[in-house]
Amino acid sequence: MATTDTAVDYYRVLGVNRDAPQDEIQRAYRKLARRSHPDVDRSPGAEERFKQITEAYHVLSDPERRRRYDRFGSDWRHVPDESVRAAAPAADVDLDDLFASLFGGRAGRAGPVAGADTEAELNLSVEDAFHGGRRRVTLPGRALDVTIPAGVVDGQRIRLAGQGSSGTPPGDLYLVVRLDPHPRYRVQGRDLVADLAVAPWDAALGASVPLDTPNGRVRVGVPPGTSSGRRLRLAGQGLPNPRGNPGDLYAVVSVTVPRPATDEERTLWRRLAELHA
Repeated sequence: MATTDTAVDYYRVLGVNRDAPQDEIQRAYRKLARRSHPDVDRSPGAEERFKQITEAYHVLSDPERRRRYDRFGSDWRHVPDESVRAAAPAADVDLDDLFASLFGGRAGRAGPVAGADTEAELNLSVEDAFHGGRRRVTLPGRALDVTIPAGVVDGQRIRLAGQGSSGTPPGDLYLVVRLDPHPRYRVQGRDLVADLAVAPWDAALGASVPLDTPNGRVRVGVPPGTSSGRRLRLAGQGLPNPRGNPGDLYAVVSVTVPRPATDEERTLWRRLAELHA
């Protein structure tokens, strides 16, 4: 039977029904992320709301995580993928043989048992992945201070030796990096893609247009005659790579046409149209 998360209802956070398809969930997230980003929404609690929206999308956009959330609610993170197994038929078991197969000895003379490796997800923003640094990770029953290497990518595993299940020796803990969706950047491996709003006169004449990146604001050279959809490459401005070349940042031009506000502006636009007729 499905359980309900009494703390946070991810469906309610995104404003979708529980049977909403993936494309509807994605559209709802993008709309809310643009409206609720702390750079846009300056009201109290905006940052916390944005984190909640991002967390809800992270869970509901992945079919496996969504299935576990639908079934177990707020406990979904602590339930393995195969949470229920069919019971095997009972059989007569020789305990000595069982201990010998497991521990390499006879019952009562078992050697040390190594701890199992464990795995947990680590959610990071694009900025956190870009810069790296120290991060406190909260796990069931404990908290760890972890060093995040600069330039980690989605799916990368960070190994914490001896932090897995207890045993002799103890197992290791692997943190699997998951990059949260970002309202400004789209991540493609180590490359980043961002939209670049360009005025029509700058697109026509060429200009140097500012663009915010995870490493600070840069200026992008827009060649004369640039149209919407053109990708401008900023070499090395993507995610760092400690073992090789960094990724690139691609600025995708979006020519934004303002609505004429005065008679003079309308006259100039008509004159321009006449010149190109």
